Amino acid sequence: MNKKISIGLAIALALIAMTVTFSITFVMSQREFTVTMNSVREREKMYDKLAEIDKYVRDTYYGEINDNTLFDMLSAGYILGTGDRNATYYTAEQYAELLEIQEGRIIGIGVEIMKDASSGGYARVTRVYTGSPAEEVGLQKGDLITRIDDTEVRGLTKDAVDARLRGEEGTTVTLSYINSENVTRDGLQVQRRRFDATTVDFQLLDSGYGYIKINTFNNSTPSDFDGALRQLMDRGAKGLVLDVRGNTGGLLSAAVKCVDLLAPEGTVAQARYKDGTQESMGESDENMVDLPMAVLVNNQTASSAELFAASLREFGKAQLVGTTTTGKWTIQDEPHRLSDGSAVSVTIAELLTGGGESYNGTGLTPDVEASLKAEEEQLGGMLDPAVDSVVQRAVSLLSTGSADQGASSQPSSEPASQPASEPASTSAAE
Repeated sequence: MNKKISIGLAIALALIAMTVTFSITFVMSQREFTVTMNSVREREKMYDKLAEIDKYVRDTYYGEINDNTLFDMLSAGYILGTGDRNATYYTAEQYAELLEIQEGRIIGIGVEIMKDASSGGYARVTRVYTGSPAEEVGLQKGDLITRIDDTEVRGLTKDAVDARLRGEEGTTVTLSYINSENVTRDGLQVQRRRFDATTVDFQLLDSGYGYIKINTFNNSTPSDFDGALRQLMDRGAKGLVLDVRGNTGGLLSAAVKCVDLLAPEGTVAQARYKDGTQESMGESDENMVDLPMAVLVNNQTASSAELFAASLREFGKAQLVGTTTTGKWTIQDEPHRLSDGSAVSVTIAELLTGGGESYNGTGLTPDVEASLKAEEEQLGGMLDPAVDSVVQRAVSLLSTGSADQGASSQPSSEPASQPASEPASTSAAE
C-alpha cells in the first residue's frame, strides 16, 4: 500500500534538511574562517615585528641603508627560515645569470680557477673554455693569475676572483699572470663577452678506452655528450670511463637525457611528493650503447650527477669507481620569477631512481673504492686524465674485470676532438 506524503509535510522535511545543511555549512565555514583568520593574525604579527625592527633601525642606525640590498636580504632570510636547506633565493642579477648558465652561455673571460696552498695564493687556471676570450688571448691551463686590474689576487677569496673575472659584456679586464715557463706577463687585456660553454670534455686514451668528463648538467649537455659519444665510438673506443667527480648537478632533465643515450628502455628517475605519490621524471627508449662502462664519483658528486651514476648502475650498464657521493636526492622546482626579476626555488619532491631507490642523506657507495693520491689532489683541475690514478683503476676494471692498476691509460697520439655541435632538446629545470 503506497503512502502519500502531504504537501505540508514535504515542505517541513525540506525546511529541516535545508536547516541542517545550512548549520553544517555554517560550522565548517566558521572553522575555515577561524583558521584563515589565525593565519592572517600570525602573518600580521610577523609583518608588525618587521615594521617594528625597521622603525627602530631607521631611527637609530647612523649609517645609510640600501633598500634594494635590504629587501634582497629579507627575502633570502625568509627562504633560509623555511628550513629547506636546498631552497634558494636569487637576486634579479643572479637569476638572469642562472638562465644564461642553464643554456650553456656565460658572460666573462672563460676560465675556471682554483685557489689553494699549491697556487701560492694566486688563482690557478684549471680550465680554459673553447671559443672563449681567454683562449683567444692565449691564457692556458696552469697559468697563475696574480693581479686583476689594480687588485692583488692573493688577498681575494676564490669567489671574489670569479666575480672580478665576470662582468658586463663588452667591458675589459687587465690581468697579470705567470705562465707555465715561470715568466710573468703584465697588462694582458681581455674583453668580457658572451660565449657558449661546452659542459663536456673527452679524449681517447691509449688503452683504447674513451674518457668523458661531464662538468655539469644544463640544456646543452645532452648535445655535448652525444657528440662526444659519437666521436669516441667512431674512433673505436672499447669502453667508456664517465667522470662526474665534482659535478654538483644541474638540470635533472639533462641528466635523464644523457642516461637515455646509454641505457636500455625503462624509467630513469621518479619523484616522490609530500603526499606519497610517485611520478616518472623521465624514460629511456630501447636504443642504448653496448660498451662496458665505469662512472667515476666522489664526495662532490651530487643531485642530478648522482642520479646519472645510480641509473647506469641500476640498468646494469656501469660500475661506480671512487668515493661515496654527497647524498642530495631532492628535486627543486623551476625558479619562480618574482615581479622585480628576482626568483625563488623550493624543494618539491624526493628524487628516486627508476627502480624507486633514494640515497638522500646517505649517498651512493661505489663498487670500487678509489681516491686520488695527495699529490694528485693538489693539482685539482690540472690533473691529466691519462695519469689520474682513479681513471687508471676504472680502465683496469673495464679491461680485466679487476680494479688492479695494470692497464695502460696513456693518451692516444691522436689529438682529442671537440664534441660535435648538435641542437639541444628543450628541457625544463628541476
